Amino acid sequence: MAKDYYKTLGVERTVEPAALKKAYRKLAQTYHPDRNPGDKAAEERFKEITEAYAVLSDAEKRKQYDNFGESGFHQRYTQEDIFRNVDLGDLFGGGGAEDIFSQLFGGGRGRGGARGRIHRPPLKGQDYSMEISVPLRTAIQGGERRVDYRSDQRVEQINVRIPAGIEEGAKLRVVGKGGEAPAGGKPGDLFLQVHIDADPVFRREDRDLLVDVPLPFSQICLGTSVEVPTLKGNKRVKIAAGMQPGSKIRLRGFGVPQSSTKPAGDLYAVIQVSVPQTLSARQRELIEGLAEAGL
Repeated sequence: MAKDYYKTLGVERTVEPAALKKAYRKLAQTYHPDRNPGDKAAEERFKEITEAYAVLSDAEKRKQYDNFGESGFHQRYTQEDIFRNVDLGDLFGGGGAEDIFSQLFGGGRGRGGARGRIHRPPLKGQDYSMEISVPLRTAIQGGERRVDYRSDQRVEQINVRIPAGIEEGAKLRVVGKGGEAPAGGKPGDLFLQVHIDADPVFRREDRDLLVDVPLPFSQICLGTSVEVPTLKGNKRVKIAAGMQPGSKIRLRGFGVPQSSTKPAGDLYAVIQVSVPQTLSARQRELIEGLAEAGL
């Protein structure tokens, strides 16, 4: 279940630091392990409110939490990051916080000897996000896309693999291509949100593809056969006499290819009437005759 740190502490999202500290102090005194020996529920509650205060009392962590939400925040911060350099000594009368962290979170006195301060590994570098456009056929069949992006004041270029069948709005994660981390931490990651460009021939609906097949009125009336474009080359299909405009002919398995979790889609040839913009004298004469005959 997602954690809402503001609800955990019973404060509004606009809470000021002083009010935040007051709210935490009140809850912490209620659920403090020393006041609830052997009470696992109180211990878990104390962990929750302490984690919430550790995030919201730090301006940068609070900003990241507000911007990215609980899920995005925890992609950027481990529990070690959350409690790094958290100082609760003044909230407990100048003592006791060190023992609490040692018991609940595995912390202790750092090299600096500050009571209640947890020293953790360096933060991970900042994650970067950007949008990329991918041709429809590449999104369907898979391939590579060159990406130029700015990282720490320099432009970098990488080739990103596009998985076959990727959908609009999907996110790709490129590990280690985000910002550099201070003090030797791991670099951040690059997140790419995929936008799929329109194709001049095919349209996509989930796992299926649609392609318009324009035909003269006479061929639709009399029946014919026609070449239909597919991702595997043209395929000849039969058009039954009298087929109505907008009717679809199904080509099973010619849509988005099968993946490890989803079956292959189909391709639908959508029959359309091709109306000429100009007519020769002979064509006009024949059409006028059809009109007189009720066609």
